[in-house]
Amino acid sequence: MTESLVLGPMMRFVDETAASIWVETRDAGRVTVRTAGSSWQAPTFAVHGHHYALVEVNGLAPGSINPYTVEINDDEVWPPGDSEYPPSCISTLTPGKPIKMAFGSCRTSVPHDADGNGTHGVDSMRAYALRMASSADEDWPDLVAFLGDQVYADVTSDQMQEFIRARRSMEEPPGKELKDYEEYAHLYNLAWSDEANRWLLSNLPSAMIFDDHDIDDDWNSSYTWKQEREAAGWWHDRIVSGLGSYWVYQHLGNLSPEQRAQDEIWAQIAAYDGDGEQDLTGTIDAFADRADQHPASYRWSYCRDIGDVRIITIDSRAARVLESDRRSLLDDEELAWLDDKMQGGFRHLLVASSLPFLLPAGLHHIESWNEALSEGAWGERGAKIGEKIRQGVDMEHWAAFQKSFRAVATMVTEVADGKRGMAPETICFLSGDVHFSYVSEVKRSSGSRIVQAVCSPIRNPLPRAMRFATAALSYGVAGPVGALVARSAKVPSPPFTWSGIKGPWFDNNLAGLEDSPEGLKLWWDTGDVEDNDHFHPRLQQVASVTLRSR
Repeated sequence: MTESLVLGPMMRFVDETAASIWVETRDAGRVTVRTAGSSWQAPTFAVHGHHYALVEVNGLAPGSINPYTVEINDDEVWPPGDSEYPPSCISTLTPGKPIKMAFGSCRTSVPHDADGNGTHGVDSMRAYALRMASSADEDWPDLVAFLGDQVYADVTSDQMQEFIRARRSMEEPPGKELKDYEEYAHLYNLAWSDEANRWLLSNLPSAMIFDDHDIDDDWNSSYTWKQEREAAGWWHDRIVSGLGSYWVYQHLGNLSPEQRAQDEIWAQIAAYDGDGEQDLTGTIDAFADRADQHPASYRWSYCRDIGDVRIITIDSRAARVLESDRRSLLDDEELAWLDDKMQGGFRHLLVASSLPFLLPAGLHHIESWNEALSEGAWGERGAKIGEKIRQGVDMEHWAAFQKSFRAVATMVTEVADGKRGMAPETICFLSGDVHFSYVSEVKRSSGSRIVQAVCSPIRNPLPRAMRFATAALSYGVAGPVGALVARSAKVPSPPFTWSGIKGPWFDNNLAGLEDSPEGLKLWWDTGDVEDNDHFHPRLQQVASVTLRSR
């Protein structure tokens, strides 16, 4: 009875002995996961009429591969009886095994036929899933990190608009964009219900962080932007639904069992012993409203260590301070948390941020200039022009928040110089957002290598006309010209310099990363249609680089 399972199962946090498996069900009930001769259960909880469960599996053997099944009220619902894919497995981490992971961002949910591939390109995630399913004996990643824009609330597909049209008038705001929780739930279903991707997500542990399109384009880009949105009658429902559904569909599974035990909402779920299903609608809505209005009340960032690698995942959207006199990409609490986590003593330090910390130099200088312009460096008229440019061409990355950029640059340099414990071999920022991929490196003669690796998009390519403009603004003479423009607005020079070592390329990609004896290996894979078979794209490597230790 797979129809009882609306979405999932999704493999989320997995370590050496435990796994977290998330599901959305059609009705209230009890969800059971069976594997390795044992079973674990969890009751569903409700949010806006939808039913969810997260089953915590523990006591597994390290480095084991365990086929599993899912039951709802004693009826087996996974795997589907007619599935063409191998059994789903819980693969626990092997102690001492070097990390291998995938990462990427920006994935739209449109059909995988010729029309969908014609407008949005081949879904790299789906090509990855098909390769995984056809070669089960291959050494697949321990984790996939989705670095933002897992769903697009503001740019909707025909399928999403059909759902919206059946509920309300699209002639009234917010029109084709998402309005409430029910529409978010449908959007997640469109994103994760394709059979191949659903199978991948049932096997490959995933970690996620939002970016702007999970909520709205340019989310929290400036105080002016925030004022404009909050004045719109539809915005409150949108932000509450967006953050609330993000907690349910994405954030909950990011946390380890220990971290989850400290979460205020999960504590309420775990403590419930009442009759019937627990309804968290009011709790989730109130929490999301508070998290929006008072960002310091909740932390979306998280950190985990896998062997001798630390992965820090930063919220670079919700924790922003937008008032001009203290403008910052991270508020004081978030910055202090990051400062505490930025430590040496690891072979590699991976810093996951949806937004590239190191943009191509030309873009970095232009964005830093735009921030100064928008904050009044050239007067009130210049500030208005700067704000229009900022919102018009998405100038709201780390470079456009110089206070935060410089603070984090100081932390990174101290780690790289061995001032916070033994210097790692590499400090690697993993990012997405910009719809092109590249690798850049800070110019250093000693200590850790400081690198930026970007994989964007998984499926949402830039129009060809925009690719040339993006490359022109990012590289070549754009660097020195941008530096001159930034200095004209009295923006101080960056605390270090960097340059590209690979890229850019504009393919739909899912990137890979592996710690190897030769160094940190990175590669980018795309899906390629052969013989007009759009439903079975083949995975092809686009680029690779090995970051050797000094």
